[in-house]
Amino acid sequence: MIGINILTVTQLNTYVKAILDGEKKLWDVFLLGEISNLTNHYQSGHLYFSLKDEKSTIRAVMFFFSAKNLKFTPKNGMSVIVRGKVSLYENSGNYQIYVEDMQPDGLGSLNLAFEQLKEKLANEGLFDPTLKKPLPRYPQRVGLITAKTGAALFDVLSILKRRCPLIEVLFYPVMVQGTKAAEQIIEAIKFFNLQKNEKSRADVLIVTRGGGSIEDLWCFNDESLAREIFKSKIPIISAVGHETDFTICDFVADLRAPTPSAAAEVVSPEMNETILKIDTYVLRMKRKIIDEIKKYQKEVAAFASRNKLKEQIRWINKKKMILQLSVNKLESNFLRILNKKKEAYLLSVSRLDNLSPLKILSLGYSLAISEDGNVINSITKVNKNDEITIKLKDGQLRCSVNKKIKK
Repeated sequence: MIGINILTVTQLNTYVKAILDGEKKLWDVFLLGEISNLTNHYQSGHLYFSLKDEKSTIRAVMFFFSAKNLKFTPKNGMSVIVRGKVSLYENSGNYQIYVEDMQPDGLGSLNLAFEQLKEKLANEGLFDPTLKKPLPRYPQRVGLITAKTGAALFDVLSILKRRCPLIEVLFYPVMVQGTKAAEQIIEAIKFFNLQKNEKSRADVLIVTRGGGSIEDLWCFNDESLAREIFKSKIPIISAVGHETDFTICDFVADLRAPTPSAAAEVVSPEMNETILKIDTYVLRMKRKIIDEIKKYQKEVAAFASRNKLKEQIRWINKKKMILQLSVNKLESNFLRILNKKKEAYLLSVSRLDNLSPLKILSLGYSLAISEDGNVINSITKVNKNDEITIKLKDGQLRCSVNKKIKK
């Protein structure tokens, strides 16, 4: 065998791997195929599978650092488009594709992830309408979970003030977009549910934000957030995005409102309608009392008209006078208590109106907010050339700091 170059298996595989790794055309390959023989190593997080078409098959691996970024769950039989590098696995001598990215064929990964989670939670009963908690008819305190600078906050506050200013708003500011948003919303729901003091415990919660793309609203499709909403002992209204936007949060909440404004309308009884109902009930009560008195007057008159009972007329007249005095006293006390309650109610409305931040802005004051969303209450909080936002009663101004002047 002199002159013959004999290779070991390892040397051959190493040589072939070097050829494949040196072929630049195989460094960034896109493949369309159907997933089969999928194995998910839960400890390492790696995915091992095959990609096949009608005639051929290739082995594939997707390591944890790439698989963790998937927005959907790969399954056998799913048609996908993958991107990766073709190389050789020396131990087995098999060539395979090392997948760096994977997308469903024909359906976006976010939409697929949404449908997969929706189906999973629906099968577990998280959307069951029989498990929805009823909303309080006349809530005293509403927990509001949204961004402190978003339009949703001002929409909800203005509608609650107009419809029922006696409702107290317990505001919990959170991020409503980005990777940390779902975690902050979960903490807000937990906070309200852990309150023991009745004065700091909300009767109903509103989780809300304005409209946006599916990426902007994605935090409201978080599985942990959905489970926290389901566990909440306090009824939750989901008002995320516009009327055509739907999130997992909407399906699991006790009520879905199409907009933040609609959520405020649903949760608040209209004050004038409530007062009208009270007046109607008072009128019905007075009529009922008068009808009862007339009925007994007729019975007394019939009783007194009997000849054999003439001797009791004087006694009856005396009781009649006592009864009439009691009725007059009852009516007088009732009207006095009612007027007193109305005065206290109107006084509370006036006090709440004076404390409203919108009222303060309408008097000519303004609110300065830094670029990171914090309220500026001192010139030490800003520097020259900083960009700040000035909020007025009818809009906002975008300004630049030219000079700082101390008192």
